[in-house]
Amino acid sequence: MRAPHRIRLRPHFTALGTRTLTIVFNTFVLVFGTSHVLGSPKEMVSDSDSGDWVYVDHDLGGTRYSHLKEITTKNVSQLAEVCAYSFPDKEPSQTAPIVSAGRMYLTTARYTVAIDGADCHVIWSSTWIPRTSTVLTTQRGAALADGKIIRGTNDGFLLALDAKDGHTIWEKQIADPKEGYFISMPPLVHGNLVYIGPAGAETAAKGWVGAFRVEDGEQVWRFNIVPADGEQGADTWGPDPAARRHGGGNLWTPMSFDVQRNVLYVPGGNAAPDLYDNDRPGDNLYTNSLIAVDASSGRLVWYRQFVPHDVHDYDVSHVAPVFRTTINGSTRNVIASTGKDGVLRLLDRDSKEIIYSVPFTNRVNVEVPLSTTPVRVCPGTLGGEEWNGSAYYAKQNLLIVPATDWCAEFTKDTTAPDPEKEHTHGWYFGGQTKFDPWSAARGRLTAFDASTGSEKWRYDAAKPLVAGVTATAGDLIFTGELSGDLLALDARSGKVLLRSDLGGPAGGGIVTYSAHGRQNVAAVSGMVGVYNLVAPEIGGGNTTVTVFRLAGN
Repeated sequence: MRAPHRIRLRPHFTALGTRTLTIVFNTFVLVFGTSHVLGSPKEMVSDSDSGDWVYVDHDLGGTRYSHLKEITTKNVSQLAEVCAYSFPDKEPSQTAPIVSAGRMYLTTARYTVAIDGADCHVIWSSTWIPRTSTVLTTQRGAALADGKIIRGTNDGFLLALDAKDGHTIWEKQIADPKEGYFISMPPLVHGNLVYIGPAGAETAAKGWVGAFRVEDGEQVWRFNIVPADGEQGADTWGPDPAARRHGGGNLWTPMSFDVQRNVLYVPGGNAAPDLYDNDRPGDNLYTNSLIAVDASSGRLVWYRQFVPHDVHDYDVSHVAPVFRTTINGSTRNVIASTGKDGVLRLLDRDSKEIIYSVPFTNRVNVEVPLSTTPVRVCPGTLGGEEWNGSAYYAKQNLLIVPATDWCAEFTKDTTAPDPEKEHTHGWYFGGQTKFDPWSAARGRLTAFDASTGSEKWRYDAAKPLVAGVTATAGDLIFTGELSGDLLALDARSGKVLLRSDLGGPAGGGIVTYSAHGRQNVAAVSGMVGVYNLVAPEIGGGNTTVTVFRLAGN
């Protein structure tokens, strides 16, 4: 089905802030040029050094590092807005664009669109009508493989759309909303398999990750993040099997992939109920863990649990970037991991040891047990690193980590929450969190030496940083602020070189790519989503992607 849309064009390169031309189109497909679409999912690996942005984290290793360098520290001040596209409805704006051969693909809960990455002209638009009532409407991106755009829906479907014209190739329901499930995470594709899992820890669901065939969406394997009866790790939930039926551990952020080892890295979410833990004694595997599974079979290869028996909603939100670096004179195969607990960890992918752990937010009372007496904890349940992850600035061997510094008061309930009610009507917390005033919420962007974990520079933001972070060979870091600005910083010093108005809070992807022979930067803004529930003053409208490039030719 087709949906109305709106694009905003800059007829000429002008100074930022001048009036734009708004054009409203009816519901039809506009095709401009003959943009190439990737034909094979294997091309995503070899193409990572090109001007494309083919995975939501740029490449399967999740480095968020682009080799493009037309835009540099010397000319970034000349960056100008050239066009923008706005979705027709107001939905959470956390999606991350992917780009192939200048064609950009974007999603919200109901819409999937393809636009020309140079001028925002719409190539096609597809609308998903949910088959049943849904839990939440958060959506964070799609994948590209074999000429297909693959994505999840908030009523539990996995879809494949034709990348050329947007028609549906296949659809499979893989998770049931009646059980608290919805799909918000972007899929990862390698070879002939799509890897994805449902969210729903706060709606009393039980987490898993699965592999599905690119060809037809049929399931190949499934790994239970909260173990089923008799599976390894089930004994870490106490003697009552009921504790695992709604145990959380769900997925909502990107995964990463080790191509040489054929290993999929999965970020295990928080245990549930989030705060009421009386009925789940033990470590509660494999929640709050970096989980490495064999990508062909789903067999567990190894894991590291970072927050055993979580009572603070401290998801391990990111298991990336995957890279190699020199430590004490030796080259090591490593993987970084960050989460809502505000800690950056670097692990050796061979020995599995934690090389270092360093905080990137304030951490207060994180070891204090919860009770019916309120306790103030930092970070709170919306703290640390959220849905967008860190970047690896390869030229200087830096990990660039965004953060939310926002504390909350935790109070545990006296009785357990009702999971059947929370599937559709509420939040499966088993307690309350009272956030500090929005005026006290802060953000930061920290550059760490990737080999040692030592801090090299820090940018302190007035509000939480939840937008994407992108590093480039032009010695730049791009990100966005909830104040509504696109930021460009010198990757070597953290100095802000550009601040440009996006017209709304930035909470989605920030990417750079080549289109029509020019380097472009695209930023997603609009209503952020869950943050707006706690702090309505954030504001924000319909999801919008704004494209910038250097003024001139």
